[in-house]
Amino acid sequence: MRDKQLHKKDFPTFVLYLLSFFLLWEWLGPIQQLTKTGHVGIFIGFIIMALLLSFLQVNPFFSLSLKVGFILWAIHRIYYEEWLFQLSWVKSFLLDAGKSLVLVWNGDFPGIFNSFRTVLFFLLLWTMIYLIKYWITKKRQILFFVFMTLVFITVLDTFTPYKANLAIIRTVIIGFFMMGILTFKRLTYQERIPIRSLPLKRWVIPLAMMLVVSTSIGILVPKADPIWPDPVPFIKSLNPESGTESTSVKRAGYGEDDSRLGGPFLGDDTVVFRAEVDERHYWKVETKDFYTGKGWVVSEENDEFIDFNGDDVPPFTFNEQVPTEELSSTVYNVFKYSHIQYPHGLKKIDTEQNYWYRMDISTQKISSMLEFESETPDIYTVQFEMPTFQVEQLQNSSPTEEDYGYESLKGFFTQLPEGVPETVYALAEEITAEQETTFDKVQAVEQYFHQNGFVYDQVNVELPEENEDYVAQFLFETKRGYCDNFSTSMAVLLRTLDIPARWVKGYTSGDFVETLDSGKRVYEVTNNHAHSWVEVFFPEIGWVPFEPTRGFSDNIIFEREDTPETMVETEEAREVTAQVEESGQMIEPEEVEANSSGKRKEWFQQIKKVVIVHWKTMLGLIVIVILGSFLINQYRGKWLPFYYILRFKYSRKDDQFALAYLALLAQLDRYGLKRQSGQTLRQYAKEVDRHFIGKEMRVLTDRYEQLIYRGTMSEGTWEETKVVWETMMRKIVA
Repeated sequence: MRDKQLHKKDFPTFVLYLLSFFLLWEWLGPIQQLTKTGHVGIFIGFIIMALLLSFLQVNPFFSLSLKVGFILWAIHRIYYEEWLFQLSWVKSFLLDAGKSLVLVWNGDFPGIFNSFRTVLFFLLLWTMIYLIKYWITKKRQILFFVFMTLVFITVLDTFTPYKANLAIIRTVIIGFFMMGILTFKRLTYQERIPIRSLPLKRWVIPLAMMLVVSTSIGILVPKADPIWPDPVPFIKSLNPESGTESTSVKRAGYGEDDSRLGGPFLGDDTVVFRAEVDERHYWKVETKDFYTGKGWVVSEENDEFIDFNGDDVPPFTFNEQVPTEELSSTVYNVFKYSHIQYPHGLKKIDTEQNYWYRMDISTQKISSMLEFESETPDIYTVQFEMPTFQVEQLQNSSPTEEDYGYESLKGFFTQLPEGVPETVYALAEEITAEQETTFDKVQAVEQYFHQNGFVYDQVNVELPEENEDYVAQFLFETKRGYCDNFSTSMAVLLRTLDIPARWVKGYTSGDFVETLDSGKRVYEVTNNHAHSWVEVFFPEIGWVPFEPTRGFSDNIIFEREDTPETMVETEEAREVTAQVEESGQMIEPEEVEANSSGKRKEWFQQIKKVVIVHWKTMLGLIVIVILGSFLINQYRGKWLPFYYILRFKYSRKDDQFALAYLALLAQLDRYGLKRQSGQTLRQYAKEVDRHFIGKEMRVLTDRYEQLIYRGTMSEGTWEETKVVWETMMRKIVA
């Protein structure tokens, strides 16, 4: 009762919840700036709704339903295009959640699906809002939360690009104002003074003036130089590789210098361009062919360029015999680079003005020119041919006698420095030992990175030592990195097998925004979508893209002639495939021929993996059930009263009163108000009413004694008493 008195729906309590919202906003600000977290408005809406429900003390079941419904609506709004009440997106979300739980159990946290990450973020916000309510209504102290907020933003200000000067000032003002109001409420509560009898302005106005004056003095007065040296350089110096320019934390995005790869980088959601596309695809910018052991450079500096207009793009990707589908995409540049980003199979570039273009033969980079000056168009449309590569043609690919340029090309794109360890060569041979054709070897190397413990990570990524090879470190030591690690390692492994491969830079398809009435889809591409992958050259076919980075799909189609139906993948199917590859859990066994013991063995190995995965899942569920049972039993005093309220709420028979009264006695005992030995029910009832400041227990006890001594009750007594009994139950919970 006393706690409930403090949590009245009065103006001071409303101000406390309002200030709590602004404190939570200070947590969301840097998260939005430093991470890929989008749709911040939805999370702010959830915080407002949850705080409002808590302030109004809405029925717990109704409050829970509203919050869960909001979270489901948000997941649909962010990740799915179907109608809200269709079950297809719910099924897809539940599948992703199930796979994510398996990944969490296996320790593969980077592989968790984004929809499940969003649910976890909502649960985190929900927990913080509950803690704020607890600190305001139970502890009547908010200093700890204010202190943690200050620690959070100051640490980010010190070690990240986030600037927290104003955030620190806002947090101090909000924190002290909340502590002042809580002190006011605590004093009135301890002295049992009704808040309405006190003029609140006599407390708030001096408090506000004190905060304004002290904050102004703190900002305006001169500051002495620090006595102690800045500890941050010392902390950073503990990293033996710090101090060199190349080891500083980089930001995501396109850059020209790839001579030293590795190390962590910060996300950057700055929009580079938006695109309207028929089908999603990667955007190429340039390629590089010379691996140094630390990164990539161009093999030779030359002035060989090809100049062309938008209608006459030179062929430089794959041969005409490859089946294709003609598509187009329109680019709306936001950040203007000097180059054109384009899809694989580019055929034409359309612009409103008369641009002409120059391609660097060494890098395949295309620059745009207008009136002999380098200038990038605001809007341009690329027409291209989306290839469908025939697996049989790739497997049978070999240079002809007339193909005199293949050996020269092969010399460029199989180059490796002398420092590449022999273990890299040995690993490539081991991966492809059972493969016969070049294509099968390439696919084996590509799939190697989708398993075998490799983890996609942008933060905990190490730089190789001066005498250490970049690829060898990733393959044998860390197995943790981002696209540059995966793509470079695949290209080097293929080159050890004398297979020509080159390193490609550009962007992924980006984030889906909307579907236009024309049927085209709009994607937004930011610096976070900068990416690298691999292209492999096949004689008589051309350059074929491959995607080794775990969790990514390049939308390239491979078709087999011996399949009963054409294996043309839709965009949705390709996205599902990417998710399956990322999780590493769902396995579809290939058809096993009766006379093929090798494939039968592979099939049984795949089944074994599935069994192992489900065994771990079952063990995880058992642990969750045991932990849940423990928590349910541990906090039964919180939920049992509600259970009894629901149980007796709709019962009208007078004989239910005795059972309800005994249940109330059990809950009071569990609450801590134990009935002493020899204490009568009336004495016990007076003690309970003194604790809760009421008289409900005496009313209930009087009627219970009448039932005990007379053996009967007047008809309708339970209906009259039920409200008093329920009030007593709710006091126990409060």
